[in-house]
Amino acid sequence: MSDDNTATLMEQVLYEVKRVVVGQDRFLERVLVALLAQGHLLVEGVPGLAKTLTVKTLARAVRGSFKRIQFTPDLVPSDLVGTRIYNQKTGEFGTSLGPVFANLLLADEINRAPAKVQSALLEVMQERQVTIAGETHKVPDPFVVMATQNPIETEGTYPLPEAQVDRFMMKVLVDYPTEEEEFVIAQRVTGPAVEVNGVADTFQLAALQRACRGVYVDPALIQYAVRIVGATRNPAKYDLADAARFFTYGASPRATIGMIEGAKALAMLRGRRYALPEDVTDLVADVMRHRVVLSYEALAEGVSADALVQRVLKKVPAPDKPLAHAKFEEAAAHG
Repeated sequence: MSDDNTATLMEQVLYEVKRVVVGQDRFLERVLVALLAQGHLLVEGVPGLAKTLTVKTLARAVRGSFKRIQFTPDLVPSDLVGTRIYNQKTGEFGTSLGPVFANLLLADEINRAPAKVQSALLEVMQERQVTIAGETHKVPDPFVVMATQNPIETEGTYPLPEAQVDRFMMKVLVDYPTEEEEFVIAQRVTGPAVEVNGVADTFQLAALQRACRGVYVDPALIQYAVRIVGATRNPAKYDLADAARFFTYGASPRATIGMIEGAKALAMLRGRRYALPEDVTDLVADVMRHRVVLSYEALAEGVSADALVQRVLKKVPAPDKPLAHAKFEEAAAHG
């Protein structure tokens, strides 16, 4: 797929979603990054901020299947992945597949379900397949999970363990719209319904994902991501000794991988076939905030993961814009 076709297709998808969803540009960009990079999103925000609407509209724009699961304390794993059902007519057992078999899956309030249900979902996210009664069933491709958490209520919830949260590529915080945006929201919701047009299909989306993996990343940028993650594990090495007491555990290698894969997708959304330092820097907070395990001192003093990530970014300088991408562009023009 050529650069022009890629850019045009992404613009058409964005245009269709923006016809329905007002504002939330940053959140929408992160959803598209996850879609292109084949990652999963953990979203935190109060109810009513168009989280479900955004994913549902995106699924329609790319002609993909969309499922929503409302997590509750009485859910069991088979409610998600499916189960074997006895058919009285044939006298045989048949497999009934669960709602995880969709291109875009919204797991609403994931922290309301017990650990065994959370684990069942996280297994599907990682393996992209489900085993029911010894039979393996692959989920559709592409497959992206967006799980939401409500920051207001903590009573009756089951917090996701750090090891499970680590499987989400990014954790995105969704905030209230501006007054101007809320005015437009009220107009659109109370006005005539807007029909979303399918402007792409899942085959084109799979081609975009393959093209995303081919985006060029300079080794200096990979080293930059490695140094950012390294600063959370060994703060003293990066002149952050005073912040060391706030870290219990640093980020895992998944953070480095997430930054690079996310930077490739962001570069592609911005119409480039090479990543720049700002593509990495823009995603650092989203990739890191759920992977850094804070100490009790940090919690007691009100130091957030975001604040620590910003301190790390100040101490770890971004590389100059690599010149290698100029050679890459020149080679692409002649190739």
